[in-house]
Amino acid sequence: MLEHFFNPSSVAVVGASQSPGKIGYDILNNILQYGYAGTVYPINPKAREILGHRAYPDLASVPSEIELAVIALPARAVMNIVEQCGKKKINSVVIITAGFKEIGPEGARLEEDLARRARELGIRVVGPNCLGIIDTAGSLNASFAAGMPLAGRLGFFSQSGAMCVAILDWALEENVGFSRFVSLGNKMDISETEIMLSMERDENTRVILGYLESIEDGPRFMKAALQVSRTKPIIIIKSGTTSAGAKAASSHTGALAGSNHAYDAAFKQSGIIHAESMQSLFGYAMAFASQPLPKGPSLAIITNSGGPGILAADACDKTSLHLGPIRKETADRLRKFLPPAASVYNPVDIIGDASHERYEKTLKVVLKDNLIHAVLILLTPTAAVDADSVARSVVKLAKDADKPIMTAFMGGRRVREARKILQDHAIPSYGYPEDAIRALDAMLYYRRGREQPERQYQHFEADTRKVRQLFASVIRQHRHDLIESEAREVLKAYGFRLPESRIARTTKEALKTASRIGYPVVMKIASPDVLHKSDMGGVRVRLENEAMVENAFFDITSNIQLRQPGARILGVMVQEMIPQGKEVILGIIRDIQFGPMIMFGLGGIYVEVLKDVAFRIAPLSVEEADAMIREIRAFPLLRGVRGEAPVDIQGIRDALLRLSQLAIDFPEIIEGDINPLLVCPEGQGAVAVDARITVQE
Repeated sequence: MLEHFFNPSSVAVVGASQSPGKIGYDILNNILQYGYAGTVYPINPKAREILGHRAYPDLASVPSEIELAVIALPARAVMNIVEQCGKKKINSVVIITAGFKEIGPEGARLEEDLARRARELGIRVVGPNCLGIIDTAGSLNASFAAGMPLAGRLGFFSQSGAMCVAILDWALEENVGFSRFVSLGNKMDISETEIMLSMERDENTRVILGYLESIEDGPRFMKAALQVSRTKPIIIIKSGTTSAGAKAASSHTGALAGSNHAYDAAFKQSGIIHAESMQSLFGYAMAFASQPLPKGPSLAIITNSGGPGILAADACDKTSLHLGPIRKETADRLRKFLPPAASVYNPVDIIGDASHERYEKTLKVVLKDNLIHAVLILLTPTAAVDADSVARSVVKLAKDADKPIMTAFMGGRRVREARKILQDHAIPSYGYPEDAIRALDAMLYYRRGREQPERQYQHFEADTRKVRQLFASVIRQHRHDLIESEAREVLKAYGFRLPESRIARTTKEALKTASRIGYPVVMKIASPDVLHKSDMGGVRVRLENEAMVENAFFDITSNIQLRQPGARILGVMVQEMIPQGKEVILGIIRDIQFGPMIMFGLGGIYVEVLKDVAFRIAPLSVEEADAMIREIRAFPLLRGVRGEAPVDIQGIRDALLRLSQLAIDFPEIIEGDINPLLVCPEGQGAVAVDARITVQE
C-alpha cells in the first residue's frame, strides 16, 4: 500500500539545495551518502548540478518515472509542486515543509486545500511539517536527520519531529537498530494507522514503536491495532491530554473521565503495550526485539549481591511475574559447586566473590530447569568479578536458550564495556533490576493477550424507536438533560430492571403512590434542572409511613426552591426501595477521539472521591465487561468478604453490555450514568435505581 515510500526505484528532492545547512541540501545528502541504490533527481531551477547529480528545473523536465517526491520548499509553493506530481503520475509524496495548520487558521486553510487537491490527484502524503522517512533495508534516508540509524528490527513512527531527532541521536549512541523510521508531522493524509499496517507487512520489522500526541480516527486505529498486535507487538507512548468528552462533565462519569482514561482503555482493548516514558518504551523494545516471549510468569534471579536480589524480588511483587520455585534437582546441582554461604533458592545468590565461571555454571543449570520461564542476571562490580567475562558467558549460553534472558549490570565505568558486549549480541541490558522486570512483565502481558480467544459480543433486543422518539422530543424542547422518568424509559427500553416508580405532583398523589408501591419508599426531586439530587437535598430514603412521605414531599420541594431558585419542579418521584445489595456505578462518556466510553466502579456519593473505576471503549465484549468488573480495587467486596454473600456478577456484566449497546446505538448521548446500580445477591440480578442521561443533537 505504501511501498513507494519505503522501496522507491527513484526519488526526486524538490527544493534540493547547494548550500550545506539548508534542509534541501541535508535531505539530498542523506539520500546519497547512505547507499540508496535507486535514481536520485535534485529539483532546483537555479542549479545545473548538486552533489554530483544533474539538477532539473522542475519535475516535468525529468525524463524518467519518479516513484517518490520529497518536497522542501516554502508552504506557499507546495500546492504547485503537488500539481506537478499529479501530472508526472507521482503518487507518493513526503512534504517536509512547515507553515501549515501548526501555525494557525491561515495555515490550516492552506493544509485543507492541499489535502483536498492531493486526494483528487490520487497522491498519498506523509507530512507536512515532518522530519521525513527512513528505511534501513533499502538504505533510504529521505530525511534531514543528522545521521542514519543502524539496521535493526524496530519500526518507529512519531508525531513529533523533534522527538524523532532525539531518538535517532540516542539510537546512534546506544547502537540500537531500526527497520523503518517515520515522522508523521501534521498527518494531513497518512496517519499512524496506515504506517502501523505497513510495518505489519514489513518483513524487516519485528516490533512497532510509536510516539503519539493524538489519534486521527480512534475506532479505525483500534481495529487496525488489534489486527497487528496478533502478529507483532505494538509499544506506544502517548503524551499530552485533550478535552476528550469533558465538555459538560456534569455526570460522575464526565467528572472522572479524561483522555488518558480513553487512551488506556483503547490500548488495553487493542493489545497495545502502553509505555509510560521514553525510557520504558525503549526498555521494552530491546526485550521484544531480541528475546523469545516468556512461556509463563516464573522468573529466576541470579545475583552476586543480596541487595539487588531483594530489589528485584520486590519489583516482581508489583507485576504479573513471581519468583518461581526451583526444582530440587536444580538446587542439588547448584550445591555441588556453589560455596556454602550461597543461596540455591530463588533468588540464587552466588555471593560477592563470584567469578565469571561461577556465573556461567549457575546460568547453565538454571536454564535447564523447566519450572523457570525467564532468567534475570544481576551483577554488581565487586573486586572479584570480571564483568566483561560474565557478559561473554551470558552471550555464549543465550545462543541456545529458549527462554528470555535479561541482565542488569549495576554501576558505571566498570560495567560500561560489559553492557556494550551484551547489547551488541542482542541481550537486553538495564541499569537497574526494576527496568528489566517491567520489560519482562510487558512481554508476559503481550503473550497472554495474544493467546486470548476470539472475543464474544452479545446483542439484546431493545425498543430503539421509543428511545429515538424520546431523545428527539428532549432536543426539540432545547433541553440536554433527561429528567429521571425519561432516563428510566430509556433504560426500560434496553431491558434494565427498574424499581417501580411514579412522579407525584402533590402530597396527595405521593401518599397514594407510596401506598400502591408499598412501604418503605424512596422519594427524589423530579426536575430537568437539578443534576445531583442528593447535593441539593432532593432525596429521602427509607420512608416507612404516610407521615414520613408527607414531610419528605414538603422538605424536598422546599430545599430545591431554596437552594436552586428558578429550577423547574415537575414533582417528586416516589420509588420502590430495594432492600439489599451493593451499590455500583455504570457510566457513558463520549470521547472526542474514540467515541463512547463505558465506566464501571463502586457507586454512591463517594465515587468521585474514591475514583475506583475502570473504563473501556464501546462496544464491550463479554470478556471486556468481565475484565472491567475485576479491575477495580474493591472487587473483593463484590465477591463477598467476612461471611457476606457474593453479589450477582453476571447481573453487573449484563448491565454493562446493555449500556454499551445503548451508547453505540445512540450517538446523541454525550454522557450519563446509572448511580447506583443496586446489585442483589448472586442469582438475583441488579436494579437500576437512579440514572442521568445528557444528549445533544
